[in-house]
Amino acid sequence: MFNSNLPEPDLLKTVLEPLLDDFQYWFSRSRNLLESESLPFLTPEEHADLLDRVIQTQQEVSTVQTLLKITDGQAGVDTSVLVTWHHLVSECWQVSMKLRSYKSS
Repeated sequence: MFNSNLPEPDLLKTVLEPLLDDFQYWFSRSRNLLESESLPFLTPEEHADLLDRVIQTQQEVSTVQTLLKITDGQAGVDTSVLVTWHHLVSECWQVSMKLRSYKSS
């Protein structure tokens, strides 16, 4: 578990940096899938919208990572933003699972 005696910047680095790395990983995988696969269960507009949201969110995550670095852990991100990013990751996972299911049938 996390040490509650850590100063706030150290706590941010301990928790936020790995979380941001995870977001980058999943958005990168999602972007690759959306750019390389045909998704017959999405309209072209839905496909383009999802890809646009993934690209925009990747840029947001990169910005937060940069701010965290240049402020030596003094910058953070609002929890509501993290929740929004998590929902997008979940949406991408669902698309990926649906694609696997579609391909296997």
